[in-house]
Amino acid sequence: MRVGRPSRRNLRTTTMLKTPNVPVPEAASDPDVQLMLRLRAGDAGAFRELFEKHSRAIVNFAYNFVGSRPRAEELAQDVFLQVYRAAARYEPNAKFTTWLYRIATNACLNEVRRPERRYRTRSLERETDDSRDRTEIFLPDPTALPGESALAGRELEAKIREVLGTLPENQRAALVLSRVDGLSYREVADALECSESAVKSLVFRATATLRRELEEYL
Repeated sequence: MRVGRPSRRNLRTTTMLKTPNVPVPEAASDPDVQLMLRLRAGDAGAFRELFEKHSRAIVNFAYNFVGSRPRAEELAQDVFLQVYRAAARYEPNAKFTTWLYRIATNACLNEVRRPERRYRTRSLERETDDSRDRTEIFLPDPTALPGESALAGRELEAKIREVLGTLPENQRAALVLSRVDGLSYREVADALECSESAVKSLVFRATATLRRELEEYL
């Protein structure tokens, strides 16, 4: 994905970019926040640094959410366009990644709510804040398996994608943010604009669904 001065091509409606209310000292110690402040002051090189540091993670997040690599790259581009356009009014009230993932989450939610879009999803494997809540769902690579094992791998992959695609949007978002991208419950709560207890409930319900639907495969 190329980066330079952002253009207006494929720019969608800007989502809400208000940063969540977390302690300012935490944000002030964040080196990415310092890059955003440099960008706000007109340092275009700071934007490049942020893009190079976080673009791959945002593409992967979007891919896990919408299931299409080309569309995930477009969504990531849109996310960073929004970051660039918001720089002039940026205030360091949160960790940069918390703010960034809020923008990315909104972009992905808007995408999956489009009725004409139907995407596959990927498997999730991540340990939550509480190791007792850990759920591991392995997505085998059918190309690396021989014969009947490859067929079983493809069946499991298809089933995982099917189940994840049926999860409510907020459950899918909480699950991807916490288990794929490794955000803490607090960070997920800030990104989704809800409480930590609500995030834990979303993740619990999502993993319970995965366990139930994949029981015969695990």
